[in-house]
Amino acid sequence: MIGHRLLRRLLAVVAVVGVIVLVISLTTHSPDVQAQQQAAPPPVTVSLPLKKQVVDWREFTGQFAPYEYVEVRARVSGYLTEVRFTDGQLVNKGDLLFVIDPRPYENALATSKAAAEQAAASVELAKRQLTRGGELRKQDYLAQSDYDIRLQQEKVAEAVLNGALAQLRDAELNLSFTRVSAPVSGRISAHQVSIGNLISGGGSNGTTATLLTTIVSIDPIYFTFDMSEADYLVFQRAAAAGQIPSTRDGKLKVQLRLEGEDGWSHEGRLDFLDNQIDRSAGTIRARAVLANPDLSITPGGFAHIRVPSTAPHEALVIPEAAVLTDQSRKIVMTVAEDGTVGAKMITLGPVSEGLQVVTSGISAADKVIINGVMRARPGAKVTPQPGSIAPNPQMH
Repeated sequence: MIGHRLLRRLLAVVAVVGVIVLVISLTTHSPDVQAQQQAAPPPVTVSLPLKKQVVDWREFTGQFAPYEYVEVRARVSGYLTEVRFTDGQLVNKGDLLFVIDPRPYENALATSKAAAEQAAASVELAKRQLTRGGELRKQDYLAQSDYDIRLQQEKVAEAVLNGALAQLRDAELNLSFTRVSAPVSGRISAHQVSIGNLISGGGSNGTTATLLTTIVSIDPIYFTFDMSEADYLVFQRAAAAGQIPSTRDGKLKVQLRLEGEDGWSHEGRLDFLDNQIDRSAGTIRARAVLANPDLSITPGGFAHIRVPSTAPHEALVIPEAAVLTDQSRKIVMTVAEDGTVGAKMITLGPVSEGLQVVTSGISAADKVIINGVMRARPGAKVTPQPGSIAPNPQMH
């Protein structure tokens, strides 16, 4: 009896569950519910393109170079006795860097002084002899030939004195060259020769002087890069039309961005453009100069530079996320008044303050999908929700 009762209860529970499942199934798949679901298009955020004053830029990659680069070499030979700097420090023009043993050159200077004094004494004697000879010649007590000899002796003594004075000046120069000073201000490299080594000087005999160290001047600092012939012509035409300053007069301002930086936080000016295009590469070398007061930029480092190719002008801008790529084409999704999605091919300009400039393909009246673009399909319906476009001044 108990088994029959338990069986009847289980059958009743199964029947109730079946009815509930049937009701839910009929409700879920009813035509009314499906119509309601299909009548609710996906929501997207739309906005009119923002009108903004922009400048068209051309970007390049280049490398920093020192404003001045000097190889410090010895002018005289001798043993190195002193190194007066710390490797890598900043030095000023005229700072003493090295001292070469001056004693041989002090001795040479003393010898030259003695020779110059002896020559000066000979000149004085020759002049006195010539003066006496002139008085005797007037009284006809001295033959003309003897007077001519004294005149020649005075000229020879003058010549010997001039030679001695030249040797004296040369000895003074050589002594001063034993103290090697910084020819420019900048950051010095490591010393290449240690104290006690024999230094070879670069004299007039054609010998190669020993390299002691190098100095680079880094404030201001150069930035060199190559631009294509097409870019070069764009700048030339813009300068000819008066939209930008000439690329050769040092007035065209440029902006730079170091590796790892988001914004164009450094400003300089284009100060040099080469005189010909490289025939093998089809590029032309350009150079910018910029201030480096904190010495944070080091020669040899790479960076990005952008050069304006137009004057400021009004353009339409949209968020970069609103742009889709279809192979080589750029597309934006727009929404019509009835909520239908349309695709428009556009032409892109530069990025300005985090927003993408659109040069053609859309108008100021187009409602562009700026959020939820992945939920939109051309020809399908969407539920547009109003949004706004705002530039980010932190992103140049």
